[in-house]
Parts: sequence; C-alpha cells; structure tokens
Amino acid sequence: MRAHVFETAHGFCAIAWQEGAITGFRLPAPHEDQAAGAIRRQFPHAELDAPTGIAEIVAAVQRYFAGEPSDFASVVVDLGDPSDFAARVYGHIRGLAWGEATTYGAVASALGAGPEAARAVGRAMATNPVPLLIPCHRVLAAGGALGGFTAPGGGEAKARMLAMEGVVPRERAQHALPF
Repeated sequence: MRAHVFETAHGFCAIAWQEGAITGFRLPAPHEDQAAGAIRRQFPHAELDAPTGIAEIVAAVQRYFAGEPSDFASVVVDLGDPSDFAARVYGHIRGLAWGEATTYGAVASALGAGPEAARAVGRAMATNPVPLLIPCHRVLAAGGALGGFTAPGGGEAKARMLAMEGVVPRERAQHALPF
C-alpha cells in the first residue's frame, strides 16, 4: 500500500493505492500535514511515496480543483468490502458527470428501492472511501437542498465543488459562496 499527498488549488489532497487500484482518497485539507494524517489514519501501513503509476490521476484531480471538467469514471478503485447496496450506489454515482447532480431519493429509485432507501444511500455516501472519484458531492437532499457531507470542510466544501461545476443547491441559490 502506498500513499501520496499533493497540492491542489483548494488545498492538499491525499491518495492511497495498491496493485493499480485507488483504495483511498482525501479531499483537500488546508495543510499538508492534515491530508497526510488523514490518509495515515485510514491506511496506517501505507508508505508515503511518489505517485508512481497514478500520476495521471493526481494531475486530473489537480485539474478538477483548478476548475477544469474532469471525469474519474474510468479510474480503477478498490472499495474494500462494501455492502451489496453500497456497491450498487457507488456504481450508479460513478455515472454522474461534471455538473450533473441527483438526490438521495433519485438514486434509491434508480436502484429499484423505495423512498425509504434514501437514508441508506446517504449512509453509503458517508462511507465512500474515494470521494471525488465516486462523486458523492453530486448527491443532494430532497428538492435539491445541499444535504450532508462528511469530508473535510463539510457542507461548504460540497457547495464549493458543486459551484465549480455550475450546480447551485436550493438553499445556496440566494447566497454567494466564499472561495
């Protein structure tokens, strides 16, 4: 297992990989040591290293946070052992393109589950080991409201990422977002 910390226009990200698959990703933190600490907590045995074999993915993440449309659907990920439902949610969410958003309920419906499964979709999003690569920030609450976000920066980080993509959640439509 290897890990790498790198700078983007929004702060420092961290990525972990093994055998050609991304196993973990941390969205930008303000300081390099915060990103490194987060990836080390998730993968304590990972060796910090140069991005050998994943330099294209690192560059794509940097382009994303510089505001360039980026697609991570083809990046090979190793999600560990998620539940069958979570794996289906992740597969569905990976199909969301730059600037495209959906709701927890719409994901549940697309997977053939009833509206009560919207909370299970939210739980899957909260445990997503590779945010951005599986774009959980593109999943909104009912009616297009922002909803929760457990990544560094919380709801403000989610709102900034969505704004970069031209998506303005319902409760944010009346307010300017600080960048």
